[in-house]
Amino acid sequence: MSVKFSKDLQYYRFCLYGFLKNLRFFEVFLLLFFLDKGLSFFEIGTLYAIREITINIIEIPTGIIADSVGRRRMMIIAFIFYIFSFIVFYFSATYLLFLLAMIFYSFGDGIRSGNHKAMILDYLAIKGWEDQKINYYGHTRSWSQIGSAIASVIGALIVFYTGSYKQIFLFSIIPYLLDLINVISYPKVLDGNIQKLNTKKIKQNFKDVFKELIYSFKNIVFLKAIANYSFYSGYYKAVKDYLQPVLKMFAVSLPVLLFLNDKQRTAIVIGITFFIIYILNSFASKYSGRIAGKFKNIYRPLNLTLIIGYVAGMISGLFLNYNLIAISIIFFIGILVLENIRKPIGVSYIGDLLDKKIFATTFSVNSQVQTLIAAILALLIGFFADKFGVGTSLIIVSVVLIITAPVYFVRRNKS
Repeated sequence: MSVKFSKDLQYYRFCLYGFLKNLRFFEVFLLLFFLDKGLSFFEIGTLYAIREITINIIEIPTGIIADSVGRRRMMIIAFIFYIFSFIVFYFSATYLLFLLAMIFYSFGDGIRSGNHKAMILDYLAIKGWEDQKINYYGHTRSWSQIGSAIASVIGALIVFYTGSYKQIFLFSIIPYLLDLINVISYPKVLDGNIQKLNTKKIKQNFKDVFKELIYSFKNIVFLKAIANYSFYSGYYKAVKDYLQPVLKMFAVSLPVLLFLNDKQRTAIVIGITFFIIYILNSFASKYSGRIAGKFKNIYRPLNLTLIIGYVAGMISGLFLNYNLIAISIIFFIGILVLENIRKPIGVSYIGDLLDKKIFATTFSVNSQVQTLIAAILALLIGFFADKFGVGTSLIIVSVVLIITAPVYFVRRNKS
């Protein structure tokens, strides 16, 4: 009989971690910040691509390094990298300095993500609550979503009152310092078993990742499952920030709040819109199981949402080109919400399709493929946005993905 987890002190520390970690006040203004500094869309695309690739590379050896220095210490290092990146972002005015700031941020993200999940798993094992993983993660993750929603509002208020995008990086240091203190307070048992650093094992890890990638390209069923799951997530990552300049266009065109300057009106519109998006995302994740249950086979909603998402991107671009910005925004939001419907369905499909023994391999490959797709699409969207505008860029990339999507449609598993 399973033992239900209790909401002890460490539970609230985990919840606080997720809440503070997602108080990234700059996130919904990042692309506008870069544009304000004079960067082109392609230059921004290269920064995003480098961020994704660096995070992915850093993730490979961090688990082994954490075993030698302790997971809490690795988390402390991650937050130090984050804080350095915020400081560099604040003082930067050139592409090279932005690149340095983005690399610092990537190191923080790459070190943090896998280590904290491992700490939660360790804690559940210590307490004998291993069968409560879904509920426990669900509870702690919900605080992350709340943090994102509140961050969009606070970020908007900072821009509104300071009239500057760069100020949000300074304010972002505060929750990250608090989260650093929170992580330091974690019990020492969550450091894991400290071992001597094994450099050979790190090299082997890199070799294993490349072997997994090669394996995925040899197994057509595996490849299609990963491609279906990863392509849309890569598309989502590449396009989501382009909603920011679209919202700015909408804010400036509104025949209200004319006594405010453009940045203040943009801040209000972005803050409200992203607050609504994060609430919708929360519901989308929560009810994705019910949506999948409406279909006879789980592969159908995966294929359907894939095409609907790409078509939403194409239509959003079309309406943007015809200056019907409000309708364009609605379809753009559809792209973001669909990602949160697809994720749980995709995990379930892959889980049913493959042997549990290769789950780690599967999601390792998924992470590598998703990063590669996001990096390529970020560069393409940035390039086309400079040449033809954001609307046409969305249309071109979305149409190409619609045409190629049937290649990685998934089918009913007959094995």
